[in-house]
Amino acid sequence: MEEIFIKSYLQTVKIICPKLEDETLQFFAEGLTVSFLTAKQFYIQANVVQKEIGYVSSGLIRAFYIDDNGNEKTVNFISEGQYASHYTHFENRNPSKFYFQCLEPTTIVNIPLQHIQISTDKFPYLERYVRKVVEDAHSNLLSRIEGFLFGNAESRYLEFIERHPDWYNRIPLTHICSYLGIERQTLSRIRNKLLRNNL
Repeated sequence: MEEIFIKSYLQTVKIICPKLEDETLQFFAEGLTVSFLTAKQFYIQANVVQKEIGYVSSGLIRAFYIDDNGNEKTVNFISEGQYASHYTHFENRNPSKFYFQCLEPTTIVNIPLQHIQISTDKFPYLERYVRKVVEDAHSNLLSRIEGFLFGNAESRYLEFIERHPDWYNRIPLTHICSYLGIERQTLSRIRNKLLRNNL
């Protein structure tokens, strides 16, 4: 069963690095494992050093932190084809500041940091894959920051449903509001306005 998910994941690596040889992929595959998590189960705990990055083969994960008042603040969602990791802390081997919790049954391919380092030392071309993953993560983070700096609640909502149309029916409204930084009543007003304008 695990081999199916690892093989599928390696195909995505091959797309990013089409010149990778079978020998390289085979070596890289030997250090991978697969986790089958249930809804509400944690993949990463806050205040724990993360030793591996997770490629989501199926399912959906919410990343959040708990503020000083005990409120959960959603910072990200990770679905199929994306990576679960607190990248800056993962690279520096510092404890994660976020919890990563499954919103639905989730299958994850685990890629240990130590194995990434060994593999890229042995096969330098693999660094292209690692660089692409990190660049995409930073690009998504920058886009989210810009949304808060230069956009309003409605524009953030519109961008959310445009980029992730399937998420709306998979994520509780409470988490969506937290992610967008708006109250539930505000989200209702935005949706009603958009519905009226589309009539």
